[in-house]
Amino acid sequence: MARGRKGRNISGWVIVDKPAGITSTSVVNKIRWAFDAQKAGHAGTLDPDATGLLAVALGEATKTIPYVTDALKAYEFTVTFGAATTTDDAAGTVTATSALRPSDDQIKDALGAFLGEIMQVPPAFSAVKIDGERAYDLAREGQEFEIAARPLWVEELILTGRPDADHATLEMVCGKGGYVRAIARDLGAALGCYGHVRELRRIWSGVFDLDGAVTLEQVEALARTDAIDALLKPLEVALADIPAVTAPEASITRLRNGNAAMVFPPAGLEYGDEAWVNHNGRALAIGQYRSGELHPARVIVGV
Repeated sequence: MARGRKGRNISGWVIVDKPAGITSTSVVNKIRWAFDAQKAGHAGTLDPDATGLLAVALGEATKTIPYVTDALKAYEFTVTFGAATTTDDAAGTVTATSALRPSDDQIKDALGAFLGEIMQVPPAFSAVKIDGERAYDLAREGQEFEIAARPLWVEELILTGRPDADHATLEMVCGKGGYVRAIARDLGAALGCYGHVRELRRIWSGVFDLDGAVTLEQVEALARTDAIDALLKPLEVALADIPAVTAPEASITRLRNGNAAMVFPPAGLEYGDEAWVNHNGRALAIGQYRSGELHPARVIVGV
């Protein structure tokens, strides 16, 4: 396993089944150290107590992160009725309680208001910035502040189970920037009984799902060995939902340098569409297709 002074120049995706009790940033740091990678990042934060899919990009794969974060993602979660908390999950301090409990039909009827394009106020304990500071820092200091509502696309929100009167399990498919904790909070408010998240698990994000995801124990067992590279998925997997074009040899150097060049589009590719250049099975550049040329927005170094 050849290493440089600042780590290996290695690129690809590691799909982790994150356990509860660790931050997403800590997971990324563990993956980066285990692979001895020069660069790493993730495609969407999970709360420390949340579990499930965390897609970690290494090296040049970090340039494809937006194509995962901008895609739809799915969550399974359990709502506890009858209590509001400071964090909108079970880790917070209870701020209000209610003896009311909704029926299954009342829950199903209320879910319709959370479908489609909605406006959502993120939790006070979130990474949203307020005048340059993180909301969770201000909340911990006891400061009062308001967070502006922001749009969120909710594709699907369904009741999947009712373990008891105090709890309901749901599944949600949504776009970028959604807070499941806020859904639980607002659902409880709509039902007049308060609510917060007890458990939260991300089950898929964009093209990635938990099938074949690795645990931190698996990563740690193979850390800093040649065998760990078997856990890496190709960078190109993240581009599965984007059309691929090919290019003649005469265009390769121009594309590598970030310049527009002639490409061969697939059927149906239209002016202005986003596409990536498939050069011998590897991504060379990602950009916009215009008038027979690809105009690179991102160039994948090393291809």
